Amino acid sequence: MINISVIIPVFNREKKISRAINSVLDQTYKPLEIIVVDDGSIDKTANILRSYSGKIKVIHQKNSGVSAARNNGIKNSSGEWISLLDSDDEWLPNKLQLEVDYINKNPNIKILQTEEIWIRNGKQINPKKYHKKKAGDIFKKSLELCLVSPSAVIFKRSLFDEIGDFDEKLPVCEDYDYWLRTSLKYPVGLVNEFGIKKYGGHSDQLSQKYWGMDRFRIQSLEKLLDNELLDNAKKKLVLKTLLKKLDILMIGSKKRGKDVSDLTKKINEYSNIYKTNL
Repeated sequence: MINISVIIPVFNREKKISRAINSVLDQTYKPLEIIVVDDGSIDKTANILRSYSGKIKVIHQKNSGVSAARNNGIKNSSGEWISLLDSDDEWLPNKLQLEVDYINKNPNIKILQTEEIWIRNGKQINPKKYHKKKAGDIFKKSLELCLVSPSAVIFKRSLFDEIGDFDEKLPVCEDYDYWLRTSLKYPVGLVNEFGIKKYGGHSDQLSQKYWGMDRFRIQSLEKLLDNELLDNAKKKLVLKTLLKKLDILMIGSKKRGKDVSDLTKKINEYSNIYKTNL
């Protein structure tokens, strides 16, 4: 029996949280527990959560961000496996069963995910080719963009204990950061079937709140350069991606009339480091 703790962070999602919770309750493979972490909601979210009394465990915290909510939920979980679900997404009924079947066939796997259906502004769309999920060593591909969806993933609790917390200093791109750290050490499994519906385009989506998302990816890449598992070949890949994203941010900053002196210094600094590592 595979014991799974489901972690759902939520902030002001009174119109969406029931859909997410119900999609877990409707799973054909029942999880050990459902933990919803209310990140200081000020709408009716708390009232909705009370209506699920006896079916879910609720943790209330002051507003600290999605990373803090996930970390809090995981640290208070009991399952051997952790499955995340964003409060604006939903699972298809066999999501957990698909992953359990995969785990049983691949007992050494530590992290895996399902495919996903994309819904944007109420309509299903097809992801671009470069968004296609990969299996195995996905580190290189993950440098460009996030290839693991929090709502689609499941991983061993021991992996979280080893890799560490989601970075609470990152308001967004915290998933990009976490899966980079993870894929640097472990292969990622992939179930080639749809397990979730991922919704986007709505105004309360975190990615809609911040301009220049590469600002936060750059922070992740800078931090990654200090990772002791990074060999010379991978360090070159990180530096190359870092310089590319700095150039993109430079262009965006100039368009907005922002001071780019610090960016210029960084580009020069990392260009020199890259040249010495050739």
